[in-house]
Amino acid sequence: MKIALAQINLHVGNINENLTRIVFCIKKAQQFNADLVIFPEMTVCGYPPHDMLDYLDFVSRCQEAVEKIARICTDIAVIIGSPSHNPGREGKRLYNSAFFLYEGKIKSIHHKTLLPDYDVFDEYRYFEPNENFNIVEYKGSRIAITICEDLWYDQSFDNGQENTRLYKVQPMEELIGQNPDFIVNISASPFAWTKISDKKEIFTKTSKKYGIPLFMVNQVGANTDLIFEGGSLVVNQNGDLFDRVQWFEEDFQIYDLDEVMNTPPHVTDHKQTGIMEMLFRALVLGIRDYFNKTGNSQALVGLSGGLDSAVTAVLAAEALGHENVHAVFLPSQYSASESGEDAKKMAENINISYSEIDIEPLAKMYRKSLKPLFGELPEDVAEENIQARIRGTLLMAISNKFGFLMLNTSNKSEAAVGYTTLYGDMNGALSVLGDVYKTQIRELAGYINRNEEIIPERVIEKAPSAELRPNQKDTDTLPGYEVLDRILFRYIEQQKHTGRIASEGFDEKLVDKVVQMVNISEYKRYQSPPVLRVSSKAFGNGRRMPLVAKI
Repeated sequence: MKIALAQINLHVGNINENLTRIVFCIKKAQQFNADLVIFPEMTVCGYPPHDMLDYLDFVSRCQEAVEKIARICTDIAVIIGSPSHNPGREGKRLYNSAFFLYEGKIKSIHHKTLLPDYDVFDEYRYFEPNENFNIVEYKGSRIAITICEDLWYDQSFDNGQENTRLYKVQPMEELIGQNPDFIVNISASPFAWTKISDKKEIFTKTSKKYGIPLFMVNQVGANTDLIFEGGSLVVNQNGDLFDRVQWFEEDFQIYDLDEVMNTPPHVTDHKQTGIMEMLFRALVLGIRDYFNKTGNSQALVGLSGGLDSAVTAVLAAEALGHENVHAVFLPSQYSASESGEDAKKMAENINISYSEIDIEPLAKMYRKSLKPLFGELPEDVAEENIQARIRGTLLMAISNKFGFLMLNTSNKSEAAVGYTTLYGDMNGALSVLGDVYKTQIRELAGYINRNEEIIPERVIEKAPSAELRPNQKDTDTLPGYEVLDRILFRYIEQQKHTGRIASEGFDEKLVDKVVQMVNISEYKRYQSPPVLRVSSKAFGNGRRMPLVAKI
């Protein structure tokens, strides 16, 4: 049997465009005499559709699309994902389903059993879990069809604690009794740099445990904050990786089942890349798809002469083309001359348009207007924030006037501890680096400069500063990022309590201070732009903390 993996970039809600891509892949598979084409989870509508699923018309259009696809599957079989109606009178009214199409019709429907409701996932909100398990018989083979999380049943529920299991049901244990010859898994599994090796292990362990090959097709592309890396794979019956398709781009590959089972794997993981390359490609894809799928093309970046805005500008130019990125430097009386030089040099290096607007006249006007109220009170964070808000206002004015989408340049470290200004440097349509720690951004800059100096070395090496008061440095307020980021990772990603973090070699008072800063800044993050998610725990939909809680 010849099996095609169709790793495609889907646009949530754009059923017609998705249908065009699906039909193209089916026809391509027919040209190469494939017997079966496998598509990702929720292929027809894209993932995640969220509350679009509450609209009956939306689900009906998905069903109509599946029926159209079925009609062209006369001499080829297709496994495709879409929501489907629950015909029962109890439970949620939808299933997350995989449709098996052949001979011009829907031959069978297989529903997702394990519905994740952690982190960014909320599938119990919409879907009824499957309770019936059936194998597909096709051309002499018996196929076990699973959907994404259905193969993740072995994960623990308590931050990696051993001897626990998140789910009570094990779908493959139900299916294996029907003697399948191979497993199909259709996925929409978002990228997280911390989970790449775990994903691979899920599939290799499953194949080895049951002694049958596995074909996994993952969605690729980005939908708002979620980035899907693709990386679809084939594993043989011994649990060895037979092949992996491309990361972060559409791909279409055909495999012969007999070859998968009877020939040695011809790759180790030849398309595996380093973490920084993955981060770079993920963020570029996130920017590109956000713009393309919202119908925009021009980006605006406030270049400060610092590292975060420089990296953001590079990513934007790579994603959109240098001609579509516009940079503005907005100095105040506290901006070092080197910052202006570095911002201009940065823009020249990546060939993007560049402008300067001096904000000091506006800052003086603000101080003058507030003088009757502020009196002789000493200048403090209020005046610092005014500068940030002037910059934010000017950048948004440019955005409005020219139709540019403003990119937010704040990093995860700053966002975590509230070292950002509402309605100032938190402005933007999309937060590019909001899930990337400051220390990672330095590494990312090293990756960008791996072949030539694109980001000026002075930008990478100089001490970070908001430049909102004389001789200001980030370390005036925060611990060094090398320490801060290690504490933040343990608290945010690993969800460890303060005592445990301190026991791992950190000063207890410092840990308490950092955690308190994270907790009291929740209201700021609640008003942030969407953050491109590249870790296992990003701010936004995946981390929902109450604003008024006492923690």
